[in-house]
Amino acid sequence: MKRRLLISAFFAIIKQMEKGFKIKLIILIFTAFIVGIFGISVAWGSLSKIDFNKPVGGDDEAISQEIIDLNRDIEKKKQAMQDLQQRQDAYKQAIAEKQQQKADLKNQLAIFDNRLASLEASVEKVKLNIEETQLEIKKLDLEISTKEDEINKEKEQIAMALSLLYKEGDKSDIEIMLVKDNFVEYLDQVKHLKDLNNGINESLGNLKKKQTALIVDRSDLKDKQDSLNQLQIELLTKQDDLKGERGAKEIVLDQTKSSEAEYQRLLSQAKQEQQAASADVANLEKTVRQKLAKSDKFNSLDTSSEGFTWPVTKNTITAYFHDPDYPFKNVMEHPAIDIRAAQSSTVRAASSGYVARVKDGGMTGYSYIMLVHNDGLSTVYGHVSAISVREEEYVTQGQTIGLSGGMPGTRGAGRMTTGPHLHFEVRLNGIPVNPLDYLQ
Repeated sequence: MKRRLLISAFFAIIKQMEKGFKIKLIILIFTAFIVGIFGISVAWGSLSKIDFNKPVGGDDEAISQEIIDLNRDIEKKKQAMQDLQQRQDAYKQAIAEKQQQKADLKNQLAIFDNRLASLEASVEKVKLNIEETQLEIKKLDLEISTKEDEINKEKEQIAMALSLLYKEGDKSDIEIMLVKDNFVEYLDQVKHLKDLNNGINESLGNLKKKQTALIVDRSDLKDKQDSLNQLQIELLTKQDDLKGERGAKEIVLDQTKSSEAEYQRLLSQAKQEQQAASADVANLEKTVRQKLAKSDKFNSLDTSSEGFTWPVTKNTITAYFHDPDYPFKNVMEHPAIDIRAAQSSTVRAASSGYVARVKDGGMTGYSYIMLVHNDGLSTVYGHVSAISVREEEYVTQGQTIGLSGGMPGTRGAGRMTTGPHLHFEVRLNGIPVNPLDYLQ
């Protein structure tokens, strides 16, 4: 409709030209016609005051400085953690050197001291990591707040421009041009309109980018908060490890009475106990399997395809399979994992099987239970303080078979034990393998 009116106006202009109207008026009206044909509608007055080139939300110097300060503090925490890692590496090196030396009380205590120092550094490193993560969360909160503020200002600016355009939309181009003093001023307004349109498009693009960045920041914030929760759990675990290590050293000192002769005597007994148990398990592996080869009941045992379940509640592993940091590594290898468990915790069968051995070591010896399973696997549960099954029985996965132990001086703990835990072995065709490869 507007264009038809402008075309009619154009022919009217031609007639006016014939009657000798002023050239200026003719040119202005003709330009209005061209503008109308190409659909350019100008919102005047307040529109010229909108500046899209001015930065939005980026002038908050206080927030910017706070983010800079946080980044500096974060870098300090990272450097402190690197220093602690270097200290830990030095302690591990010292432990390895002591393990290569003579197995005497002095060296054993030195190993404990270095393990304690390493754990203390580990606890401190986790604390620093927590502090760093808290600073990262605070920084992300500030950045999110800044982006939200920028987005709101960007929306307000776009809304203002669109509102003014809407209000001016009823004015015709001819009406607008007639209020201008000269053609140059009108062309300036046309240029400003183009700049305004470009500014709106650019502002919309910036808005989209900021909203995308905000989504990323919020995701990062959630990840940091999850990481913080995990670090809090790790800190508690490390503190428990440190407490257990201190207790282990005190136990060794108490058992040996700081006597090298007593230490050597207990060490020899502990070594003999472990060797005897290992030989017993290996021998039984052959004889029991020969006996069970034709047993329909054994061959039809219902074993889980998902692997072994944890024999005690899943907890911190205080010593790993063939652990290089095992405190008695210079005396004997560790063919199992030690799972932290309070004294007298329920011990359950990791898989359905046949009770091949129940060894009650009494108040001074080492007690253990051996189960034989299908597929050439067997499991051993050591330092048990109570036994709930008998040899030649069948058990199902998860069935209670005894109670954990390991507290020095208690039933079934054996010699040179360093605190409550479950010693858990997995064997394949009689040879020890890493239990973590089989546990769910």
